[in-house]
Amino acid sequence: MKKLVIIRHAKSSWESPYLDDHSRPLAERGLRDAPKMAKRLKKKDIIPDAMLSSDAERAKNTALITAEILDFPKAKIHFTSRLFHSLADTIFDEIKKTENKVQTLFLFGHNPGLNDLIEKFGGKIDNLPTCGQFGLNFDVNSWKEISPQNAKLWFFDFPKND
Repeated sequence: MKKLVIIRHAKSSWESPYLDDHSRPLAERGLRDAPKMAKRLKKKDIIPDAMLSSDAERAKNTALITAEILDFPKAKIHFTSRLFHSLADTIFDEIKKTENKVQTLFLFGHNPGLNDLIEKFGGKIDNLPTCGQFGLNFDVNSWKEISPQNAKLWFFDFPKND
């Protein structure tokens, strides 16, 4: 069984409108929501074996906050530019590169790619909100085998889902 937790970055700041999009930091709300959502994962005992994240500042910081709350080694987070504003197929290709010893993968990225990926796996979602989490289970032994045909909804959570 492979478990994928898709996490959209927390709310980003627009205080510096001329700042490069890749460099935008988290807003105050994002700095509150990221630990709150990580604590929900911890309470449900959903702990990653690996983390894969966009290297954009807002996604990177969301991943780092999550790692800290879940006692995941920050140095083991894999940051890649391939997840920055990527299409669903590109994200899917990156997931399939995951080592088979990994059972639970956390993926941090951006919309619209994450929405499209969720829909590709058969998830019914209008919008994955900032800091939203969408979990899928795959009854397979290899990440290369994951597909829409073997994807099952595990959970869906977001900050305003109190």
